[in-house]
Amino acid sequence: MLSIWTSIFAKAPILTEKDIATPPPRIIRACCSFGVDLKFVIFPLIKRTDIISENDLGQHNYLGERSEGNGIIYTQRGGFIDIGHVRDCADWTAYLYCLIQSNKGNEVEILKDLKAEGGPKILTFEIPNEFDSLKIYELAGKIAYDLSLWHEIATWFGVSYIPLIPERYSSFSPEDLYSNLLGVNLGIRALKSNLEYNDAMTILITNMLDSLESVTSMDETYIAMEKVEDIWWTQEKRLPSKKILIERYIYSESYLLPWLVPNEGDEIVPYQLIVPGNNLCDFYELSIKLNHKFPFKSIFPSRDDRTINQKDFSRIMSYVRQDIIDLQLRMLYRASRHQKRKDSRDRKTNSTS
Repeated sequence: MLSIWTSIFAKAPILTEKDIATPPPRIIRACCSFGVDLKFVIFPLIKRTDIISENDLGQHNYLGERSEGNGIIYTQRGGFIDIGHVRDCADWTAYLYCLIQSNKGNEVEILKDLKAEGGPKILTFEIPNEFDSLKIYELAGKIAYDLSLWHEIATWFGVSYIPLIPERYSSFSPEDLYSNLLGVNLGIRALKSNLEYNDAMTILITNMLDSLESVTSMDETYIAMEKVEDIWWTQEKRLPSKKILIERYIYSESYLLPWLVPNEGDEIVPYQLIVPGNNLCDFYELSIKLNHKFPFKSIFPSRDDRTINQKDFSRIMSYVRQDIIDLQLRMLYRASRHQKRKDSRDRKTNSTS
């Protein structure tokens, strides 16, 4: 099949009509777990550590290849960065750019089935002919970020990629939202560059990690993870327990600041990322008909139709924030009771010795 793109769009991935008709999978690359030497409930002798060094990144490939290096790397100005999330969101941005560009000015409403995730996902848009390339870049990035945010929301409510294996343990992980938005930004830069998309992404990822002052070895990322053990995550729980994460990054309003390892150079200026503006919401609708996993009436007590869109995300996020606070309080209460029982046993042992 001949490509629908002419040379003017050579900076974007070369996608055929069939490629555009088939959206990328909701998770292109395997997700990482935050923490090191994490044990599994079913296979306790196996430990999982998803970290990487900059030297092992390899060439970026649109929609991924085994030759890519993916994992978590620590940076002095950007905190922990999940390279797989960066690549996925960049590729979604590139796909959406091509999808929107190919339908620009058609003066008909375009409906695209983006596959189910917590319910059927439908993207609807109508792009006027006067929409310039800059707006299309921004719109593609906005939708890509919304999709990544929805993935975090959906996994919090029990949606999982592999049936019967919950992913709530990784939902709103300390590095997720920041890595997602960083990927959107790099995807837009790659699309604007004069290089082929894969080459541009390969260079941009390396340059960005250098700019964020990434550590140079896997050992240094491992040590950074150890420094936030029992602060952001715990090794006392086993995958896929939702209690592995002690702290979750859920802020997603106008800008994102990375979480840096505490007490590691107060003079370091974190790299701020701007969240795509809601002024673009009028040009598209990302609708999801929520399945039974979502407490719909608790979130939207006055509504009957379970179909929501991106404008409803803020209300759902507020509900998730309260959920997270409640979970943290329960964990603290149980830890306190456990400590009291331990202290009581110790006193009894000491009194009889």
